[in-house]
Formats: sequence, C-alpha cells, structure tokens
Amino acid sequence: MSQKAKLLVLVVLAASVVWLVGCPKPSVAPGDMPPPVEQPPLEEPTVAPTGEPIKIGAIFSVTGPAAPLGVPEKETVELLVEKINSSGGVNGRPLEVIVKDDKSEPTETALAAKDLVETEQVVAIIGPSRSPCAMAIVDYCQEQEVPLIACAAAGPVTNPVAERKWVFAVPQTDILAVAKIVEYLKAKDIKKVATIYVSNTFGESGQAQLEKQLGDAGVELLASETFGSEDTDMTAQITKIKGMSPEAVICWGTNPGPATVAKNMKTLGLDVPLLQSHGVANQGFINLAGDAANGVMLPAGRLIVVDEVADDDVQKEVLASYAADFTAAYDKPADTFGGHAYDALTLVVKALESAGSTDAAALRDAIESTKDYVGTAGVFNYGADDHNGLTIDAFVWVKIVDGNWKLAEDEISGG
Repeated sequence: MSQKAKLLVLVVLAASVVWLVGCPKPSVAPGDMPPPVEQPPLEEPTVAPTGEPIKIGAIFSVTGPAAPLGVPEKETVELLVEKINSSGGVNGRPLEVIVKDDKSEPTETALAAKDLVETEQVVAIIGPSRSPCAMAIVDYCQEQEVPLIACAAAGPVTNPVAERKWVFAVPQTDILAVAKIVEYLKAKDIKKVATIYVSNTFGESGQAQLEKQLGDAGVELLASETFGSEDTDMTAQITKIKGMSPEAVICWGTNPGPATVAKNMKTLGLDVPLLQSHGVANQGFINLAGDAANGVMLPAGRLIVVDEVADDDVQKEVLASYAADFTAAYDKPADTFGGHAYDALTLVVKALESAGSTDAAALRDAIESTKDYVGTAGVFNYGADDHNGLTIDAFVWVKIVDGNWKLAEDEISGG
C-alpha cells in the first residue's frame, strides 16, 4: 500500500471514532426504567407414585334394580382414582380401587366383601349402594376389623355406634330426612298424612322414623302401605290411601317403586303433595316418573341443584368442581349417588394421609377423627358417638318443575 493510501485509511478511522464518541446517548431517568419482567415460578413436577398399590374395595349395585345408584358411584370412583394417581397417589403409593358389582343383592354383597378382604386384602371398603346390602356386611366388617364407609342411608347402618365401631356412612340419614319433612308439614299446617314404603331395610327404617317423629310432632298417620323393590304397580295401595283422604303422602324408597307411586297417584287423581325421600334424588326418578314427577318435593343434598347454590355456600366449590369433572368425563350431570362415592373415597384417602400408614386401627381412628370435611353431602364431623357426621343443614328442599330439579327452600320459608 502506498503512503498516500495508508494516510487515507487513518483519516477514515479517526473520523469514525470521533462520530461514535460524539454521538449523544439517550438518557433514562431512574424512575423511567421499565420494571423487570416477573417470571412465573417453575411448577414442581408431579412425582409418579411408586411401590405396591394401596388397595381399597368398592361394592356398588352396578346392575339390578339399584343400578341408577351404583353406576354413577362406579364412574365417580374411576374418575377419582385417575385424578389421585396423576397427582402423586396416596402417601407416594399408587391407589387401586377394586370394584365389585353386588347386582343389588345382599347375598352378592356378602360374597364380594369376603373376596375383597380375604383375597384382595383391601385396607377399607366403600359402599354398598343400598341399605339392605350394607346391612349384609356390617357384622362381617366388624369381625374382620376393616373400615367400611357405606353409601347407604338407613340409620341402622351406623347405629348403635357402640356396635358399629368399624362402620361409617356418607349419605344423610333417614333420621335427618324425616326431621326435614316434619319441618315442611309444620310449615304447611298439615295434620294428616299417609305413608307408603319399600319393604326392605331402607324403607322400614324410614317408616320407623316417620312413625316416631310424626307422632312427636302431633301429625296423624292415617295409613301405611308397602311395596316390593321390583313391584311395577301400586294402584291397590294408592286406592286405599286415597280413601283415607290424607293431606299429603310420604313415599320412602329407591327407584323404580317411588316413580310408580307418583304415576299411580296422578292416574287415580290423588291430588295432594307427594313428598319423597332422598332415595330418589337423581335423574332416574324423573325419567321413570315422566310428567308425574312434576310437583314432587323432597329433602336432598345440594349437588342436584348445584347451579342454584349460592356462591358463598361452603360447599359450592366442591360441588361445582365435582359436577364439572363428572360431566366432562361422562357427558351427563352428576347426581347425589355419585356424590356419595366421591365422599366415601375422599374420606378414606384423607384418613390414609392423616394416619400415614395402612394400619387398620390407625385408619379407623383417622376416619373417626374427621372434622370439617366439606363433601358433596354436607360438612362431615365424625366422632366416637356419630359415624354419619352430618346435621339437618346438609339438606335443602328441592322440587321437580318442568322435568328439572329446582331449589325450593322458599316453599316453606313463608309458612
């Protein structure tokens, strides 16, 4: 390179440096600095459960007359097990629920319980769906010292508690349901009623409570009729009841019988209030009774009217979450009986976590120590003298209007 060319390069470089140094920098006041971008916290990865699965037995009436109860119970358990295991299992171990179908028969329930305890070696049993089926295994679970959380509502399932140390239940009892009905009768100044009930443990226990509590309330029981769990016509019984001129009829049972009672009352023109037990609190009753379901009232849990439950109700979050999950999984509404399975399994899982082991005695004690558990049926507070754990506040009045469940607390609030 010539001397002249080198000189030219030096001049260009010098000019560039002067331009860069002399170019003014944008000044930013401290208060004008953009805030730092806050990064979201990293989620802890869920640790997959390992080791031997914790086995829980479940006995539901998936077939037979009580299938409208047992099917949503089975579906709910399957949904919950998947959710629990995807969230780390129970105490770090996978959860396995072995479901048995008792075909709505107590003898099948007894066989299922024996297999679950002696062959599968489950740590607890949830279910059965029906009171007669639950009564078939109460003594067995006592003898084997295996916790049983029943999805059946008859009072004798958990009473007397001194003889039911290993037995708990999640539905509201017939004792509470009758008390709620008596409130309605008093508010409406109804003094004369007739009852019709299914001839099994659930119906007979409900009738016993009706006889006691109606008498205490000064309400005259004009007539009481029965029907079989698979009977398809109650015309004769309803005709007798109509002849007694009751001011209301109270029916105690689970489908299909109560739906037939509603239809027969409509056909025979017995136009008085029909009050059902909480044993019909699902869509199956409406489907079976058709137009005759309209106007029927009953005490029930809040789940079947979840959309009308106030946002500040302590149960609202649990009810809405379970209902949404169930509907997303099965494309149908959640109902009372699936809710019983939700409560039963959740209570056992919480007790396992509290006990920190699968030891039978520790698990039983942990279940009995349950306090303020918000479930689908209500707020549970078990104790040494109470293995149902609910109060009358677990019930609301519901009414069927145009084929749909509606909250009906205002039916009695005005007297």
